[in-house]
Amino acid sequence: MIDKTLQNFDIFKFQANLINWYHANKRDLPWRKDQDPYKVWVSEIMLQQTKVDTVIPYFQRFITKYPTLQDLADADQQDVLKTWEGLGYYSRARNLQNAVREVVSAYGSKVPANPKELGALKGVGPYTQGAILSIAFNQPEPAVDGNVMRVLSRVLKIEEDIAQPKVKKHFERYTKKMISDEDPSAFNQGIMELGALVCTPKSPMCMLCPVQEQCRAFEEGVEQELPIKSKAKKQKTIPYVALLIRNEKNQYVIEKRSETGLLANMWQFPMVPIDEIGMDHIENWVEMEYGVQVDLGNKLGKLKHVFSHLIWQLDIIEATTGSVQVTDKRVELVDKNRLADYPFPVSHQKMMKYMREE
Repeated sequence: MIDKTLQNFDIFKFQANLINWYHANKRDLPWRKDQDPYKVWVSEIMLQQTKVDTVIPYFQRFITKYPTLQDLADADQQDVLKTWEGLGYYSRARNLQNAVREVVSAYGSKVPANPKELGALKGVGPYTQGAILSIAFNQPEPAVDGNVMRVLSRVLKIEEDIAQPKVKKHFERYTKKMISDEDPSAFNQGIMELGALVCTPKSPMCMLCPVQEQCRAFEEGVEQELPIKSKAKKQKTIPYVALLIRNEKNQYVIEKRSETGLLANMWQFPMVPIDEIGMDHIENWVEMEYGVQVDLGNKLGKLKHVFSHLIWQLDIIEATTGSVQVTDKRVELVDKNRLADYPFPVSHQKMMKYMREE
């Protein structure tokens, strides 16, 4: 299949056109200042499922606070999550720190350049592995993400569903055969850049494309129809009541999520699963769950927060409590002016605007 797909395709011309275009047009991004494997690693983890413009200030702040692997390895995880706050997909931050700690202890604080060792680190999948090896170590290893699959599906006119894992494997093998041995860093970054700037999901700017002459989809006028991608399963919607519970000292009840699963180790305001409890039993549920007696107040607003696999529908309700201490280890009473010290997911950060001004 691979040989047939690449049959009569001038790989060397493709490499030259792509790499020359990349060097002339690449964006000035902070992680491109050098080939530091640690910075490349951090940037690639941040860029997963997040736009470049969003990542830039987070990357700069993160590297300023944790300039070396040792600094990140020694950091308190709550501080790391707080620094990551707002980027979402917080398991990325936890996995990154755990993997960095392994590099510090097992590899003398040097990111391994060996594919097997690098790929065994927590959170380092085939794409991240290929990106680090090619960009930081100039090894001809494929780094296949959505941008790369979109570009190559058009250039090679591949009419297979890119949502299927087996098809991604095909693209990894194509890229392995096409990648430049002389400048694999520019080749991989060039395809990513081309996908981000020119060969975009909608309305690709084919007239500006450096590999237009070789693009089979453009030649046949089907570039808008590729890539083929089946739709993901519909997200499940879960309704909650989120409670802003405060006492007379203007302290708020916050809860630390579990160490595993969605938003692990982040903090949140108590969330009541309404489908299970019902609106009439919220006060009893909170007392049974946290040992805190509350009186419900007004509904303050509502939020919708979308994850990749589910949607939270949040009704925000204020409540009061006479508690001055709590015994549940998951829960803390925190002064309003100290809430900013805790890492909250975006949805719960947004709730803070509803807090009463004292």
